[in-house]
Amino acid sequence: MAEGVSEVRPGRYKVVELSTVTDETVEETLNEWAEKGWVLDGIHFAMRESSRRPSMAFVLFTRAGAMSEAEK
Repeated sequence: MAEGVSEVRPGRYKVVELSTVTDETVEETLNEWAEKGWVLDGIHFAMRESSRRPSMAFVLFTRAGAMSEAEK
């Protein structure tokens, strides 16, 4: 493998949709899935033109390996 190029390893992704976006709901979601071994990959907010607050959020997590039946 070339120097400075990392190997891409197959893994799993988890997307959690939040229909109520507050600091508490985001924090609860981050803590819940981090405790299960998932790593935060990003947060995407859906905005409305009529409001400055996000109407929804999609919290993205990654994890190496296969997802167990209990995590689905």
